Amino acid sequence: MAAATASPSLRRLCVFCGSNPGRDPRFLAGARDLGAHLASEGIGLVYGGASVGLMGAVADAALEAGGEVIGVIPQALADKEVAHRGLTELRVVGSMHERKAMMADLSDGFVALPGGAGTFEELFEVWTWAQLGYHAKPCGLLDIAGFYGQLTAFLDGATAQGFMKAEHRDMLVVAEAPGDILTRFRAYVPPRVGKWITADES
Repeated sequence: MAAATASPSLRRLCVFCGSNPGRDPRFLAGARDLGAHLASEGIGLVYGGASVGLMGAVADAALEAGGEVIGVIPQALADKEVAHRGLTELRVVGSMHERKAMMADLSDGFVALPGGAGTFEELFEVWTWAQLGYHAKPCGLLDIAGFYGQLTAFLDGATAQGFMKAEHRDMLVVAEAPGDILTRFRAYVPPRVGKWITADES
């Protein structure tokens, strides 16, 4: 098996986040901070293409700072008039499955901001793909205002109970600031371990 190597340069980062703003103003501020930070480092933003909530905030901040922003949105959501019309590029697809596949293909890493069920589902899917070796791109959480504290504690518990290997738990990068998560993404090396836990490992 070939030796693992660090993640290549981040040309574009996929951001999963809420289509609502949340109640804590730090969520919107954090989304804007990430968007501006990506643009300042010349990293393109790939996201779900909406103009509302944290999705709109991260896109607007990146655009205002001169960054590239590619949105990918299903036709059904575009028809509801939530699509962002000021992006570098807006790709309209036929389904949620097509949306996620295209976002993954366009991106060199994945990070989740605060959000709801859709955000969690998108993150867990790409993280599962990474565990299975379908890609070697980094996945992470930008833990704004401690939003993901309970989730990370739950994942630690699932690992302690033998449902996840520690190496796979550690694949999910958790950071509180954009600069920190980008630094760790650039140094990311995917683990070379099997997905399944054998009886003598449990």
